[in-house]
Amino acid sequence: MDSLIDKVAVVTGGNSGIGLETAKLFAREGASVIITGRRADVVEAAVAEIGPRAVGLAGDTADPAHQADVADLARERFGGVDIYVANAGVNTITPSSQVSEAEYDAQFAINARAVFFGVQKIAPLLRDNGAVILTSSIASDKVLDGHAVYAGSKAALNAFARSWALEFKARGIRVNVLSPGPTDTAILDKLGVPASERAAFESAVASGIPLGRLGRPEELARAALFLASDAGSFVNGVNLKVDGGMSLL
Repeated sequence: MDSLIDKVAVVTGGNSGIGLETAKLFAREGASVIITGRRADVVEAAVAEIGPRAVGLAGDTADPAHQADVADLARERFGGVDIYVANAGVNTITPSSQVSEAEYDAQFAINARAVFFGVQKIAPLLRDNGAVILTSSIASDKVLDGHAVYAGSKAALNAFARSWALEFKARGIRVNVLSPGPTDTAILDKLGVPASERAAFESAVASGIPLGRLGRPEELARAALFLASDAGSFVNGVNLKVDGGMSLL
C-alpha cells in the first residue's frame, strides 16, 4: 500500500464521488493529497474522511483565480506536485433544442475551461515524470440522449490530453484520460429521478452495460491509481474507458 509514497496529488472535485474515492485511495497509497470543491463544509468533511494526509481548498473551479490559489497552496505546503487529477465536472441532461446559453456556458466553464487553466496553473509545479489525469466520459464519443453539450465539453479533454502528452514529453510527464461509464455516485441524485423510480432507472441503465451493473466509485479510483502510479509508467496519451463495456454497444 505504498505505490504513491512521498508523492503529492491534487484532485479537483475531490470532495465527493469518484474524486473522493480517488483521493482516499491515493492517501492510503502514501500520497499527500490536496482536494478542491465548491462548498467549504463538504470539502472539510471530505478532508476529515480522507485523513491526516489531506488538505482542502474550497472555491469555484471555473475561476482561474481559484486555480492559482490551488497552485499557491501546493507550492507553499509541498513545494511541488507529482499528480494532478482534473476531476471536477457537471452534467445537465437536456435535448439540444432546449439548452439555454447559461446551461451551455456552465458546462463548458467547469468541464473544459477549468481543466485547461487548472493544468496551465499547475504545470510549473509538476515535477518531472509526474502524471496528469483528466476525467472525461464515454459520452465524449458515444452518443447519449440529451448529452450533446456535456459530450462536447468532455471531448475537449481528449484533445487537451493528446496535445499535452507531447507538450510535456521533455519532462517525462504522462497525460491520460479516464472515461467513466455510468457510476453509482451522488450525481445520480441530481438527475431528478424520484426515489420511488431509482431502482427502475438504475436497472434500465444497467441493461445497456455488458457487465449488467453500474460502476462503483472505488473501481474508477483504482483505474486512476493505475494511471498515476508506476504501474502505468509507459501509458501516455490514452483514453482509458472504465465503463463495463458500455462503449462497445
